[in-house]
Amino acid sequence: MADGRYTREEIFSQPESWAAGLRRLNEQREALLRFRDDGDYAQVIFTGCGSTYYLALAAAPWAQELWGWPCRAFPASELWLHPRACYADGRALLVALSRSGETTETLRACQAFLEDGRGDLLVLTCYPESPLAQLGKMTLVFPEAQERSVVQTRSFSTLYLATLVLTALWAGEEGLLEALRTLPGMARERLPRYVSLVAEIEGAGRSERFFWLGSGPRYGLACELSLKMKEMSLSPSEAFHFLEFRHGPKSVVGPGVLVVGLCSSTHASYEKAVLQEVEALGGSALALGEDPRIGLAPGLPEAARNVLYLPLGQLLALEHALSKGLDPDAPSHLEPVVRLR
Repeated sequence: MADGRYTREEIFSQPESWAAGLRRLNEQREALLRFRDDGDYAQVIFTGCGSTYYLALAAAPWAQELWGWPCRAFPASELWLHPRACYADGRALLVALSRSGETTETLRACQAFLEDGRGDLLVLTCYPESPLAQLGKMTLVFPEAQERSVVQTRSFSTLYLATLVLTALWAGEEGLLEALRTLPGMARERLPRYVSLVAEIEGAGRSERFFWLGSGPRYGLACELSLKMKEMSLSPSEAFHFLEFRHGPKSVVGPGVLVVGLCSSTHASYEKAVLQEVEALGGSALALGEDPRIGLAPGLPEAARNVLYLPLGQLLALEHALSKGLDPDAPSHLEPVVRLR
């Protein structure tokens, strides 16, 4: 019988994985500050494959906003195969994100970056002995985030939290760092609420097609949660920027459609209007960040509360897969590591 036991354990163990990651980053604080001070970068590129590419899409906007350096995100395959379309002139910092540290495209992109003398490589991974871990000028390893499941959950959220800590540290944002340190406890407290909310959604039994909306750094997170739904439950699932949803995608809204909004605190009025339009068209809408059943702290900085969206979206994908008789631990056609032959 399908029960998704590994995926479930990895979702619920995220508070412990985050706490361990925060401790490791605190131990590396001085080394990370020296790394920043030694660099003189014209651009920062975040890269990964699959989930970690979406992580890159979520990390780059926050980094550019807080650092002031041009920051972009590309799939590793694009850096490898089309470097002239990705890199600008000047010395670069490449931030490579990989759960396994063995993905072929990421390895080849990083190797080419170093061979071409484009700049410095910072690696974030979960496996210290992996090939990618050996390439970085500095490598940050989070072994507590390792997973047995094919689908990434705690590895994604732990690595994402690490990019936020790195961004805040290099920007001197001590207030944001302090807020990020509260996340393990906040997640531990809120997971039972997430379980109840997901049970309520699944109990309604209406959702067959899913959309995930997020703008700014939340777009990358929307892409990731859409991927979780697709991987685990084999359901049609897409991600869009909030206001882009009106430009065509809303044509399919109706009964059986659930639109999940990863809401911001700065542009909530525009985002709520999109979700209200979804409901007027006969679809269902869930506003993460605004729904009182979730109970996010009102004063929590936006970057920090974005992390708390992840376990809820992952649980929704898990339970929807189980409702269809699928095993989230064994998604169709997928392997933990993509290796090109």
